[in-house]
Amino acid sequence: MLTEIEIESENENETEIETEVVVAGAGPTGLMLACELALAGVETLVLEKLPRRVEQVKGGAIQPRTAELLELRGLLEPLLKRAAPREPVGGHFAGLPVPLDCAPWRTRHPFPIMIPQWEIEEVLEERAMAGGVRVLRGSAVSGVEQDDDGVTVTADGLRVRARYLVACDGGHSTVRKLLDLPFPGRPGTHQAVLADIRLSAVSPLVPRQMGHMSTLTRHAGGYWSMLVPLGGDRYRLTFGRTDQADTTRDTPVTREEITAALQAVYGEETVLGAVDNSSRFSDATRQLEHYRVGRVLFAGDAAHIHPPLGGQGLNLGVQDAFNLGWKLAAAVQDRAPSGLLDSYHAERHPVAAQVLHHTSAQRVLAQPNPSEDVAALRDIVTDLLRLPDTNRHLAGLMSGLSLRYELPGEHPLTGRRIPDVDLVTQAGPTRLSALFASGHAVLLDLAGAVPADLRLPARVDLVRAACADDVGAAALLFRPDGYVCWAADESAACGETLLATITGALTKAP
Repeated sequence: MLTEIEIESENENETEIETEVVVAGAGPTGLMLACELALAGVETLVLEKLPRRVEQVKGGAIQPRTAELLELRGLLEPLLKRAAPREPVGGHFAGLPVPLDCAPWRTRHPFPIMIPQWEIEEVLEERAMAGGVRVLRGSAVSGVEQDDDGVTVTADGLRVRARYLVACDGGHSTVRKLLDLPFPGRPGTHQAVLADIRLSAVSPLVPRQMGHMSTLTRHAGGYWSMLVPLGGDRYRLTFGRTDQADTTRDTPVTREEITAALQAVYGEETVLGAVDNSSRFSDATRQLEHYRVGRVLFAGDAAHIHPPLGGQGLNLGVQDAFNLGWKLAAAVQDRAPSGLLDSYHAERHPVAAQVLHHTSAQRVLAQPNPSEDVAALRDIVTDLLRLPDTNRHLAGLMSGLSLRYELPGEHPLTGRRIPDVDLVTQAGPTRLSALFASGHAVLLDLAGAVPADLRLPARVDLVRAACADDVGAAALLFRPDGYVCWAADESAACGETLLATITGALTKAP
C-alpha cells in the first residue's frame, strides 16, 4: 500500500507519499509499465501533468509484435473492441505502395491495428488501477533528487519518495531536463499538423475507408496530406506545407489553417465541420545516451524521438515497458543480480537506434516533393519491396517480429520470439500466449526433457505440453516479456546443471 502523510514545508502543507516506484507520465508507455509493475506486486504511483486525458487519436497504430505482447497479458481483447474499422492490409515502409506481408513471421496478428491512443491509455489505466496502481493527474514533476537509497520527486504539492523513478513523460521530458541530460541527435527541419476533425461534406477525393497508407496520402496545392477515416464524420488529418512555411511548434493551429489545407488537397467540396483537437510535430531525431542514470530510468519518447513514419513510436515505448517492467520489479524486490537492471539499456538502446536509422531512411523516400534522384530511388525501392525476401525483411523490421536480443547461449532460438502455437496440456488445449498472464517466466517442456523433481526458482512456471508444430526445441525458457532466454534439444535439456543453467539464463545481462 502507498503511504501518505501530511508534512510541513516552509511555505505550505505538502503531501508526502512513499512508494516503491514512481512513474512520470500516463501515456501508453508509463501506463504499460505501471501494469507490469503491478502484476509483479510492486507499489507504483503514476504522476501525470495533464488534469485529464486528451481524447486524441495520435499514435494509435498497434504493430503485430506489440499486439502479441499485449495478448500475453490479456490486454489485446479489450483493445480490439475499440479498434477502428480497417481493411486487412499490411503496414508500409515510407508510404510506398507495397503492403508489408507478415505472414512469413507466423503471427496471429499480421496487420496493424488502429486504436485511438486515448482509448489505449484508458484500457491500460483501468488495468493498472485494478492492480493497485495510483494515478495522480494534474501533478507536474518539478524536482528530482536522488541518492544511494532512492529518489525524491516533487510535483505540485507532493513530495514522493521512491526507490526508483521512471521517466515516461514524452519527447519534451521534464525529468530529462531537470537532470540536465543531453539529448543528442538532429533537430527538426519540417513541421506538420496532426488534427482530429469532423467533416460536414466530402469530395470524391476524400478516402471512404481506412486502407493501406499509400491510398490515404495526397499532394496538391502546395500541401502534402494524409486523411484517415475513423467512422462517420470523424477523420484524422495530418498535413504540412511543401514550401515549409516558418511555423514554430508552439504556434496554435487555427481552423483557417486546417480549412486551407483540406480545400487545397481535397477540393472546395470538402467542408470542415469541427476540430476536436490539434497539435504540431516535427521530424526531429534524438536519443539519450544512457537509459539509466542512477535511480532514474527513461522509456518511450523521453528516451528517443524520431519522425512519425511507419507507426513506430507508441510500439517502441510499449515494448520498452515490457522489457523494463520485470527487471525493475526484480530490482525493487531484491531478486535481481548485479547487471540485470542495466540490461534494459543494453537491450533497448540498440532497438531504438535501429528505428531512428530506418525512419531517417523513410524520411528521404517519403519527401512530398522528391527530386528526380529521390523519385528514381523510390521506384527502385518499390520494386525491391515486391521481392519476397526484401518484403519479409522489412515486414519483420517494421512489425517488430524479427527482433532478437543478444542473449548468452548458442541455441538459434535464444533471444527470439516464437509464434503463438497451439498447445495441449494436462488441463486441456491452450495457446502459448495464455501461459504468460501471471507475468512469470515460463519453462515449456515439449518432450519430457525436464526432470520431474526439478525445483524451479520463484516466479518461474513449468508447463509440460504437447505441440503439433515443430518450434525448434524440446524445452524452452521464456522471460516474462515473452522472449526465449534458453532452449535445448531433448538430449541437452537434462542433467545436474539444468537448474543453474535456467537460473543463469533469467539473470544474466547480455
